[in-house]
Amino acid sequence: MALRMDAAALRVFLDQVFPQVADEFEIITLQEHYLEVALKVKNKHLRPGGTVSGPSIFALADVAAYLNVLSMIGPKALAVTTNCGIDFMRKPRANADLIAKSQLVKLGRSLAVTQCLIYSVGDCKPVARANLTYSLPPSGIQA
Repeated sequence: MALRMDAAALRVFLDQVFPQVADEFEIITLQEHYLEVALKVKNKHLRPGGTVSGPSIFALADVAAYLNVLSMIGPKALAVTTNCGIDFMRKPRANADLIAKSQLVKLGRSLAVTQCLIYSVGDCKPVARANLTYSLPPSGIQA
């Protein structure tokens, strides 16, 4: 199955559907069933102690998985997260953006399953691992 949306189309979609957070994320790499996206870490993403907050790391995993799924099924805003399991494995590097590497594990008619590894830029050990499942809207529904 070929890509239905390229990085430019995903960017436009994110800007239109989620303008409140779209500028926080940057698509780095997009291939069939694989996507890398960065979270541009700012002060609002930090928790006490100066590390990136768990909710910010979750948001990165969710956006990466969502865009990965949409790249394969097209612009369907009603694809929604139905499950997420996340392991926070180590403290992110101080003052570094984060990168999520999302792999689409299964793409069915009604569900998509992804796995993400999240890294601090410049570090080879992941800071978190997430598995996410999405419910896909029935065929013909675009919104």
